Amino acid sequence: MNKFDDQATKALLEKNLITENQYQEISAYRSLNIFSLNAELKLFLYLSVLLFTSGIGILIYNNIDTIGHIGILSLLLVVIGVCFYYCFKNSKGFQKQETTFEHPVLEYLVLAASILTCIFIGYLQFQYKPFGSNFRLATLIPTLVSFFCAYYFDNKSVLTIAITGLAAYVGLSVTPQDLLNNSNFYEDQSLSYSAIILGVLLVLWTIYSSRNQLKVHFNIIYLTFALHIISIAAISSLFEYFENGIWFLFLIVLAASSFYFYKISHELKAISLYVFMIIYAYIGINIFFIRIMENINFSDVWVLFIMILPIYFIGSIIMFIKLIKTFNKEIAA
Repeated sequence: MNKFDDQATKALLEKNLITENQYQEISAYRSLNIFSLNAELKLFLYLSVLLFTSGIGILIYNNIDTIGHIGILSLLLVVIGVCFYYCFKNSKGFQKQETTFEHPVLEYLVLAASILTCIFIGYLQFQYKPFGSNFRLATLIPTLVSFFCAYYFDNKSVLTIAITGLAAYVGLSVTPQDLLNNSNFYEDQSLSYSAIILGVLLVLWTIYSSRNQLKVHFNIIYLTFALHIISIAAISSLFEYFENGIWFLFLIVLAASSFYFYKISHELKAISLYVFMIIYAYIGINIFFIRIMENINFSDVWVLFIMILPIYFIGSIIMFIKLIKTFNKEIAA
């Protein structure tokens, strides 16, 4: 047992939170130096699913002419059917509270089945176009399947696929690289509104879920997506449409979003939400000040401005660290 654990256990004993006998049992157990491989095994299972589904894609690409489209689709359908059969057979059914499979492998079978369903629908639409030119409908179907699987089997990984599909349905790409480099926000202003509305709907769903105790542990995923989508859409629009006069609307959206996620991060004790909220708010504030300064003549005080700038950034870093430390103390209290 390391020194920190020993001191923590002694503190519990001194506060009479545990008995002397319990202290001896804890010390004896920790002296065995037993550690869990649960996280490592789950990581390997997750990588196995990703490698398997990636292998299916490579197999389709390299053997498209020899296997044939019908053969590939049939193979995918059989694998999907087998995965779902075992998952439904061993599941506890839908429950509003958090549930788990008795065997963790089945959780990753659900993930594999969901990913393969997306591949199947996408390949079917690409090759045979059963939905015509309506690619949004082809996106919506695997999204609905993923939402069903996420809630029925209580799978957070599948839920992320479902939310990503929902964002794609409204025209968004929610990978970090695409969001930061997505020119659609600049070319199509309505896409910014769609992104903000989608983020607000995700937040409203978390409020509804909390009131009805419906998979409350999913809320952190919904809120994470909502924070990124709303903030990036608002920041992109604030940067692009400053001269149009509507920039103030996006500034209000960003401020309201930052205030809400500031509160909810404390309620959920979610440091990830808190950190990204600070980053997005800081970026928005700096864009606003830069836009304001563009209309100010700094020719007379340019040297002073250059001298203050490093102090500003150093002070920002110190303030960021201080805010994180304060947050950690608050949630630990």
